[in-house]
Amino acid sequence: MASISDTSHAKNVTNLESLISAVITIGATYNPSKDSIKLPALQTLLTNANESLIALKSAESANSTAIDVRELAFKPTGSLFTKVSNALKASSSSVQADETAKTILRKLQGKRASAKLTDEEKTAIAAEGKEVNQISASQMGYDERVDNFEKLISLLQSIPDYNPNEEELKIETLQALLADLKAKNSEVMKTYFVLETARGVRNDLLYKPLSGVVDISADVKSYIKSVFGATSNQYKLVSKLRFAKI
Repeated sequence: MASISDTSHAKNVTNLESLISAVITIGATYNPSKDSIKLPALQTLLTNANESLIALKSAESANSTAIDVRELAFKPTGSLFTKVSNALKASSSSVQADETAKTILRKLQGKRASAKLTDEEKTAIAAEGKEVNQISASQMGYDERVDNFEKLISLLQSIPDYNPNEEELKIETLQALLADLKAKNSEVMKTYFVLETARGVRNDLLYKPLSGVVDISADVKSYIKSVFGATSNQYKLVSKLRFAKI
């Protein structure tokens, strides 16, 4: 379902098309000196505006798909990391290696190193004149998860005793998964930049001062009003067309 703002953007373009139809109906007596509000320029603006809406919809779809694909790829990793943790514990790895792995895995699973303070505990600490500064240990952003996964694999490679027989827990398998997750995360970033570029183009075409659809349409209406009068049939054709800056 389109949002209200998306619908309004499209409505501005639709109203420009109606405005052009009115100009064509008026005929040769519509003869402004300003190039930007002459019929050919208006038709070019309409074409570009329509193309920008189509390009933006395509970019939104590509970005949404990339986000969904990434989410599906990352979803099973929680249980996988638990298996890795248990496999490491079952090996003859050192206590130090286990603790380092535990820290990385805690970040990968979004767990805190210590319990979150309650509001009452924060108030009590503040009353003692101490600074309340409990930083979240959760690093569940996709970039952070990729980075921590890479750190985990690097750690496992340094532990000779981590040598599980299970295929999904082998370092080579984890490396392949990491590469896939990186690629899917990169695709989200790539489609996001394409989306933002397309949105910028749309915004310029519709809302840029002086040259955008909204301002150009206002100029057209003003010209028709000045030539034919506020009560003229020509002006009545366009006066009810609304162009909103969003």
